[in-house]
Amino acid sequence: MDSRSASHAVEVAHAALLESLAFDDDGDFADADRGFLGALVPGVVRAADGRVVWDNDSYGFLDGPAPTTVHPSLWRQSQLVARQGLYEVVEGIYQVRGLDLSNITFVEGDSGVIVIDPLISTETAAAALALYREHRGDRTVVAVIYTHSHIDHFGGVFGVTTQADVDAGRVLIVAPEGFVEHAVAENVYAGTAMSRRAGYMYGAALERGPRGAVGAGLGQTTSTGEVGLIVPTLDITTTGERHTIDGVEIEFQMAPGTEAPAEMHFYFPRYRALCMAENATHTLHNLLTLRGALVRDPHIWSTYLTEAIETFAGRTDTVFASHHWPTWGADDIVRFLSTQRDLYAYLHDQTLRYLNRGYTGAEIAELIELPPAIENAWNARGYYGSISHNVKAIYQRYMGWFDGNPARLWPHPPEALATRYVDAIGGIDRVVEIARAAVESGDFRWAATLLDHAVFAGFDSDEVRHLYAEALEQLAYGTENGTWRNFFLSGATELRGENFGTPTSASAPTIVAQLTADQLWDSLAISVNGPAAWHLDLSLDVAFTDLDVNYRVTLKNGVLIAIEKPASSGAEATVRTTKGRLLALLGGDVTSPGLDVTGDATVLPTLLGVLEPGDPSFAIVTP
Repeated sequence: MDSRSASHAVEVAHAALLESLAFDDDGDFADADRGFLGALVPGVVRAADGRVVWDNDSYGFLDGPAPTTVHPSLWRQSQLVARQGLYEVVEGIYQVRGLDLSNITFVEGDSGVIVIDPLISTETAAAALALYREHRGDRTVVAVIYTHSHIDHFGGVFGVTTQADVDAGRVLIVAPEGFVEHAVAENVYAGTAMSRRAGYMYGAALERGPRGAVGAGLGQTTSTGEVGLIVPTLDITTTGERHTIDGVEIEFQMAPGTEAPAEMHFYFPRYRALCMAENATHTLHNLLTLRGALVRDPHIWSTYLTEAIETFAGRTDTVFASHHWPTWGADDIVRFLSTQRDLYAYLHDQTLRYLNRGYTGAEIAELIELPPAIENAWNARGYYGSISHNVKAIYQRYMGWFDGNPARLWPHPPEALATRYVDAIGGIDRVVEIARAAVESGDFRWAATLLDHAVFAGFDSDEVRHLYAEALEQLAYGTENGTWRNFFLSGATELRGENFGTPTSASAPTIVAQLTADQLWDSLAISVNGPAAWHLDLSLDVAFTDLDVNYRVTLKNGVLIAIEKPASSGAEATVRTTKGRLLALLGGDVTSPGLDVTGDATVLPTLLGVLEPGDPSFAIVTP
């Protein structure tokens, strides 16, 4: 078997699937093409320095029937999601799709335009706004609405407006309560690890093509341009809250704790149109995203979908979201939202049923089956979230990582465990022999497990790497889930070559600048190299002159504590500065003015000396 071709086992599985799903149903294609006004030609967006930050044309190979190296259902989804251009949702509401992972929506008011979710990057958002204006006229942006706190829904805000216009009151920034706290915390606290894993999840570094990246199910991939954040000037706090912007009335529904910790839906009576943010899309979503996050609550998610159906469906002609294409017509809207609602509710309820019968998350993931009506609904397929990892997430949410079996309470870590497994099996030659037989028989999951142990036991030869990459590649070819495919192919890519690091980092200066003082200290505390700081006992007062607040900061037992309190005697040193200047210092700027230190001059550099930044290129498929 050519290692870059699909195995016989994968081909057989694909053929069976082609017989079981309604591939002759082209309704989604009609909806995805409806209202098309024009595309960006070429479909490439560049940064000011000429670097390509988005290339939708690279998915031009998504034509015709699925090749054997791509799951046919994922191929179908990618064909739909890769469509690029400006589309009319209803007269007065327009979306640009295919210029980033997410959609950007333009709602026309009496004199200007309201922008919903300005993509990830400044450059892609600016290109989308230019495309809108090319077809709809040079309307002024009067407001930006962030539906929720994930970066693909706010990061490109500087492509559609400026801080100066917001400060002057010419542009309103609207977001759900808690938006800034969650947006900043997610991208800073564990941002390095999440961004590194997001490189695997979205396949941003992968070659595009039938043997490479075909899309992530929710969108094609992430753009790699400039990321920014403008703080909201209007927080939405209550379901039923109404605001009129540029003559357009908007009715809001809060939906916290669903796809994002801070999220909301909203309805436009003028257009009889409902925006569902990211809580109802044409895929099963993630309850625990593979890049890492807090586990989401499928029960509350389904509850808010029920509330949306009851509140808005009877007066809605169109439902649109921040990903994928809209749904039109009362009956189809109710069917679509109800299927999405039942999907999350069923996974939640049945996982709990099995859990209470003693099954573990891994076992439930193999057992659970969806009702036929949901299983056969295209909008409920696992292109982005999967039944497998979502069920495990629900188990984790309720029961934690431990499955109750005492033999699994204190396992060896991967390298020590791998060494023991390889020895028990009979040495590396025997492991490779069994793994090769597993690949040839189509048991790629078992082959990947064996070869993972081989690599972590230190047998990192070209033969092992090649066979391991081949097993991961076949797993990629066989999976319906876009993010699983990207993970498998990213692992294979790094096994065959070099670590590709983090293609897109979310820790942009404008996001870090929005850290509150308390969040700033939290971010420093998690950067302390504990063992290196065991012997230190430091104290200093930090007075933020711009915030008119003082913190007593101590470092003892490797723990950094910051307490807001008036300055008093006892501190070894005092630092008077602004929050921005301290952030600059932490970024390496030791020479600029604005940092007044009195007392023991060694305290601050000693503290800085035990701060350890994250590694954006940490190993994933190797020790």
